[in-house]
Amino acid sequence: MNHKVLAILAGLAVLLHACESRQDQPATATSGSASSATSLAPRTPAPTNARVFFVTPTDGETVSSPVLVQFGLEGLDIAPAGTYEPETGHHHLLIDTQLPAVDLPIPADENHIHFGKGQTETGVELSSGPHTLQLLVGDGNHVPHQQPITSEKITITVE
Repeated sequence: MNHKVLAILAGLAVLLHACESRQDQPATATSGSASSATSLAPRTPAPTNARVFFVTPTDGETVSSPVLVQFGLEGLDIAPAGTYEPETGHHHLLIDTQLPAVDLPIPADENHIHFGKGQTETGVELSSGPHTLQLLVGDGNHVPHQQPITSEKITITVE
């Protein structure tokens, strides 16, 4: 299956799981502004030494498509989505986008690729030109940890 179909399926699974796990609990909203967001997911504490980074490619690199993207992680164990052990998580690759809301499940679309099986690398088809990449670690529910674990945003150019 291509990444788009997998992203859609992962997004549906995240939404279904969030709805099932919150069925008996009312959503809470922060008060004080019209832009307050409703929080649907509890946050998992992040280890203070956790760090996520790109092994490849490197910032400023010129590459060809498909782009081999390898993820590095320290201070946290990789575990598939649905794993709720302390100090575990899995990768999400953000392509040409900003960080999503950190108190909600990470979206699943062409800009937010989920690696819920615990994968540590992928090949990504990208069009020619500049692209930004960033990694975001999610917990068993695809929610960023309390104190999100993110990589630096890098820029690559595809020939």
